[in-house]
Amino acid sequence: MNFDLQLIPTTFDMLHAGLSASSLLFFIIAITKKGKTTVKTVEKPVEKIVEVEKPIEKIVEVEKVVEVEKVVEKVIEVESNVATAPTDSALQLLALFQKEARLVDFFHEDVTVFSDEEVGAAARVIHSGGVKVLKEYITLAPVMDQEEESPVTVSEGFNSQQIRLSGNVVGSAPFNGTLIHKGWKVTNIELPKTSKDFDSTIIAPAEVEL
Repeated sequence: MNFDLQLIPTTFDMLHAGLSASSLLFFIIAITKKGKTTVKTVEKPVEKIVEVEKPIEKIVEVEKVVEVEKVVEKVIEVESNVATAPTDSALQLLALFQKEARLVDFFHEDVTVFSDEEVGAAARVIHSGGVKVLKEYITLAPVMDQEEESPVTVSEGFNSQQIRLSGNVVGSAPFNGTLIHKGWKVTNIELPKTSKDFDSTIIAPAEVEL
């Protein structure tokens, strides 16, 4: 079969070919731009998330450091308010009560195996020896001078170490109540002098009879 090329409208074909080529070019450009836009949209949130996470981690670390510092400050404050009482004087006083009243011996006895008369006889010895120690080495005075079972008033700003409230404690001072016990406080103490090599942990020496 033979075609006559002169019968084909060449102008019309060239126009359509040009339009087709232009459409194809625009389509490729559109796809390229769309791909680039998708990549940018995905990358930007990732960058923002990374930038936000770093300050959060730093804030958490700072909060942990602050909490640790607060705990350390509280421990230091508690330790500064706690005083260690000297033990030598206490042990020496206990040794005096053992020497004069056999107090430690009495506390180590099982009094349940003794009769009331026997316990009473031992209590007399302890009482007389204890009184002797107190009179010779310690001066005591009542915390409150009023008679026991008498009405008293506890004023505002009272010393909680000197006065202990009991019963229905409601509200704030002043408090009106009844004196149950007048309390005791040491006004003076004079223990025997000891040598430098004195061992205060020996409350009573072992006794050996020859």
